[in-house]
Amino acid sequence: MTTTGLFLLAILALGFLITFQIAKASEYVSVLKGEKKSFEQNNKINGFLMVVFLVLGLIGVWYCNKALYPKTLMPHPSASDHGENIDTMLKITLLITGIVFLLTQILLFWFAYKYQYSEKRRAFYYPHNNKLEVLWTTVPAITLCLLVGFGLYYWFKITGEAPSNAMQVEITGRQFGWIYRYPGKDNTFGKKYFRMIDEAEGNLLGMLWKDSTMDTPNGVQSLKADATGYDDIIQTTAMYLVVDKPVKLIINSRDVIHDVGLPHFRMKMDAVPGTPTTMWFTPKYTTKKMKEITGNPNFEYEIACDQMCGNGHYSMKGLIKVVDEQEYKFWLASQKPAYTPAVTAAPAPAAQPAHADTTAKDHAGAIVPKGVLAAKR
Repeated sequence: MTTTGLFLLAILALGFLITFQIAKASEYVSVLKGEKKSFEQNNKINGFLMVVFLVLGLIGVWYCNKALYPKTLMPHPSASDHGENIDTMLKITLLITGIVFLLTQILLFWFAYKYQYSEKRRAFYYPHNNKLEVLWTTVPAITLCLLVGFGLYYWFKITGEAPSNAMQVEITGRQFGWIYRYPGKDNTFGKKYFRMIDEAEGNLLGMLWKDSTMDTPNGVQSLKADATGYDDIIQTTAMYLVVDKPVKLIINSRDVIHDVGLPHFRMKMDAVPGTPTTMWFTPKYTTKKMKEITGNPNFEYEIACDQMCGNGHYSMKGLIKVVDEQEYKFWLASQKPAYTPAVTAAPAPAAQPAHADTTAKDHAGAIVPKGVLAAKR
């Protein structure tokens, strides 16, 4: 055990010893003064401490809110249209729960002081009241149902069908970074297959850039090249979005469960292997404008992984650049498709000697049997 560990252990042991000795001393004092008198004195002290704890606790809540609120995202507006609704719902929830918190805590500690033990007062036995039971059961239930209802309404809007003019961007999580894909001039994403992922050849997503065959537990699998993917743009540096234009994110994962967290847009969505998820929103402010709003010249929109995904989870961050239409077109024109024929072309088959066994040739040219798997997106 380290020196620090031993030191902490010694502090805990000392604290336990001090608490034990105080308890024993209090017990001895009770015996000397008499149980009844000691009980009344301790009861008054505890009642007074309840009021002190209430006052100091409320001051602490106010101080923490004043000190920490500027460090949260709430002082700055949401950067998306859906995020505005999320902020409104959060404020309503905090208002309702805050009022309930203050009322219950004030009543709890004040009653502990006001109704402390006294010989002049006898406890009133009040076992049941149907009206009160209905009141404090139905009111919270209705309130929570309304809050949940609004949450579901906004959730279905976020995950529902995006507007017809929305741009589409695919974002794929991998340990520990993000891959962004944009459709080319045909505005269509090319097909991909996870078994075709080959970072050495620059195929980060398993794009079907060439005809391939492979052995699988279900037989030989034939994969046909998909020309619609030849113009797809794949990036790992930053995701570019257009201000005031809806964007639909198609979210995937290459390995484990990740989560696309967009704190400034007040949105998030799980990235699940083999199960694409979607969400859409409309960015409201460019990155440049948000630097002015926040007063931070180094501000950048961030993509955070909100799901523990491994040892490098802390470093899985991405950038979003929100720009105007003209700047986006200029950036898009400067990008080159990820498809490179020279890299992805299949190598020429090696020449066979005249006396070579024909079985190898027959196997290479065999017709794929029925039942092969069709290439999927």
